[in-house]
Amino acid sequence: MADAQPREGRENVRLPQLKDPDRGLGLRLALASLAVALIMIPFTLLLVVAKMPLNGLDHQVAVDLHAYALAHPGMTRVLIVWTDLFGPWPWRIAVGLYAAWLLYRGAPRLAAWAITTMVVGGLLGLALKIVVARARPHLPDPVALAPGDSFPSGHAVNVTLGVGVIVLLLLPSLPRWGRRAVWAAGWLVVLSVAYTRVALGVHWVSDVVGGIVLGVAVIAATAAAFETWRREQGRRPASPVSEGVEPESVKVTHE
Repeated sequence: MADAQPREGRENVRLPQLKDPDRGLGLRLALASLAVALIMIPFTLLLVVAKMPLNGLDHQVAVDLHAYALAHPGMTRVLIVWTDLFGPWPWRIAVGLYAAWLLYRGAPRLAAWAITTMVVGGLLGLALKIVVARARPHLPDPVALAPGDSFPSGHAVNVTLGVGVIVLLLLPSLPRWGRRAVWAAGWLVVLSVAYTRVALGVHWVSDVVGGIVLGVAVIAATAAAFETWRREQGRRPASPVSEGVEPESVKVTHE
């Protein structure tokens, strides 16, 4: 008889509901993406209202590099190959294949982070192009042509996103010296591709600067959202820049 009341009470007790970690990560990535959009669009409009304060630099650099491109056709052909090799679609395909491999390896959250970062950055870049509607440089005897509006540079956005995503995925498997080397190589690729767009006369300097800034902002936001989710799951705090977005992706710790 004494046990009847406690048993009845136990029947009415509800067990706490476990949170879905995938849903939590998706929500954080969505909020981070929205935050980047809310910051970047007014920032870009401010540049337009200010009539692009880099216009003088833009024009002078465009004229000087165009003259060099016309005088050195061999170098111009190299720049065209380089800009195509590291263009938007090669990066999208590379990250897509990497994400597919992560899914195969059983890391769906890392794959979701990689795809989300690329898609959000690409769509935001296209949205800003429509909002700004800036014309591309019009130079005599152009050495290259590109469709669409100018700001921000799609090549600069996507090379920054692609390099950033792949580097942050690779960092956990690299030793300390390797991490420095891969960051240096990554920035070399980003800056070289940005240079080709200006040197070929299809973008202004401010276009590629804006593209790099946008790419870095998106990566920083989604990586921070992923790190916040990690900590909510009880994992140790980590620095994405030095350890990657998920240090637990490899079991061996490199010194």
